[in-house]
Amino acid sequence: MLEHVPQWLGALFHNFRAGHSKLAIVRAGLVPEGAFIDLSSPAFENGARLPARFTADGEGISPPLEWGEVPAATTSLALLVEDPDAPAAEPLVHAIVWNLPAGTRAIPEGGIGPDDDGAPDGRDVGRNSYQAEGWLPLDPPPGHGTHDYVFQLFALSRAPVLETNPGRSEFLAAIKDHVLAAGMLVGHYARGDGEPADEE
Repeated sequence: MLEHVPQWLGALFHNFRAGHSKLAIVRAGLVPEGAFIDLSSPAFENGARLPARFTADGEGISPPLEWGEVPAATTSLALLVEDPDAPAAEPLVHAIVWNLPAGTRAIPEGGIGPDDDGAPDGRDVGRNSYQAEGWLPLDPPPGHGTHDYVFQLFALSRAPVLETNPGRSEFLAAIKDHVLAAGMLVGHYARGDGEPADEE
């Protein structure tokens, strides 16, 4: 959708961004100090450019994710993917997944999609910022500069109580005071700024 925004318009809003300070994972008191989960992807390194297949320039599927051990008291896991560089007041939500079983250690490529009332193992997918269930392909405006895409995994002491297809505010309210540990993975993508083409 935003790939059709004129580059001059994207450049005009270059300095208008939600800001990394508004990411969920940095909210005061949400994550216990020093409680980290090792979160990674076989598709890109932390801090590296995301391949185009995960964007609106490619297939628009979600990337694969993997993570290490979580606290013993974990009863479920949840994932939130945000773009803090979006020209908006709050970070743009690309995915919400909750009720991942505590023993889960990966989400496969393309594994975040509409699931109606959830999967057989209890996991469920929430609403992205375009009010749709599932993965919102990465779609930075041309000329707006590089956008970070922040994958945040939360180990929870109890499964969040949520209605079907919650948005960001409902999700964050439901996990507050129940986060045992968290992991973070950052990839970036830009359009119209001279970034090299994918080597896939």
